[in-house]
Amino acid sequence: MRRDPVLIRILIIAPIFQLIMFGYAATTDVTNVPVVIVDQSNSPESRAITNSIRGSRYFDLIGHVRDPRELKTVLDAGQAQLALHLPLEFARDLRRGEVAQVMLYVDGTDSVTANTAASYMVRMLQGFAEGVVVERMRLRGGATGGMPQIEMVPRVWYNADLRSANYMVPGVFGLIIMIITVAWTAQSVVRERQVGTLEQLLVTPVRPLELLIGKSIPYAVTALISATEIMLLAIFWFKVPLRGSIPLLFALAAVFIVCNLGLGLLISTITRTQQQAIMATFFFLMPGVLLSGFMFPVSNMPWIIRQVAWLIPYRYFLEICRGIFLRGVGLGVLWPQAVALVVFAILLFGAGALAFRKRL
Repeated sequence: MRRDPVLIRILIIAPIFQLIMFGYAATTDVTNVPVVIVDQSNSPESRAITNSIRGSRYFDLIGHVRDPRELKTVLDAGQAQLALHLPLEFARDLRRGEVAQVMLYVDGTDSVTANTAASYMVRMLQGFAEGVVVERMRLRGGATGGMPQIEMVPRVWYNADLRSANYMVPGVFGLIIMIITVAWTAQSVVRERQVGTLEQLLVTPVRPLELLIGKSIPYAVTALISATEIMLLAIFWFKVPLRGSIPLLFALAAVFIVCNLGLGLLISTITRTQQQAIMATFFFLMPGVLLSGFMFPVSNMPWIIRQVAWLIPYRYFLEICRGIFLRGVGLGVLWPQAVALVVFAILLFGAGALAFRKRL
């Protein structure tokens, strides 16, 4: 170990870094759930509910829309996870002491967060209704007749049964692609350096770019084949719906593969042995999984961790996978994630190509 300073640095730094990531990112607390509201009532009662949501640490009120039909656009884009519809007659029913209905639309893509967030919203509205009852009793001198109630009518979209497989399997689709391309690319280059194959390539007319492409294509093709297998298993074995475009899914998967190939090449330039490559790959992949939203919602993480998460390509591809599989959305909605992947592909593969040298 004393003769392998790179491995020593990885072994010392990696546990500290991973503990910090786990400590802040691996949280099951549900906070800052994005909420959008349709307030057709536009009454003091409805505005009081809006203020309660705005002041709650569990919710993040991202805005209002005027037409309930606009809610589908907001939920399709993944901008909100809950949508609250306060109908026109909401305040009237409350004042009459009748049951006031409230529609709650839930994005079931993330089944765990959706279930918990919906429960929080139901409890908050129940608390609001109890407060109205107490105030009405105070004004009536303790009379209990005709007390108002709020009835929540939830509707879960995209994953009506809140199946965990529908949430996890699309994420595994991208996770396996990432593991294959990053780990195999990094180790293959290091292995050739160890066994002396790169020394043989030095006396050939193969240019560095050609060598780079030759090393990348087999793993890209293998990753696409694995992606096809995962997709077929997801559809026919796990019964996960694929509502979007398959060509779009594989086109963006190809861009994601280029990102990972570049990362694998960068890892190969800072390591000299396969053991170092394995440890370095684990060092990079673990934060990528934790900060992507694969297991824990990014919105629940501290602010500084959320900013770091923007630098994880897998985060964008995860949103693409779940959007295509469950929401059935296309490039018109997913274009920000697609543009981010293209930028990462150019930067990472470009950096890997610059760092890669046909040398021992």
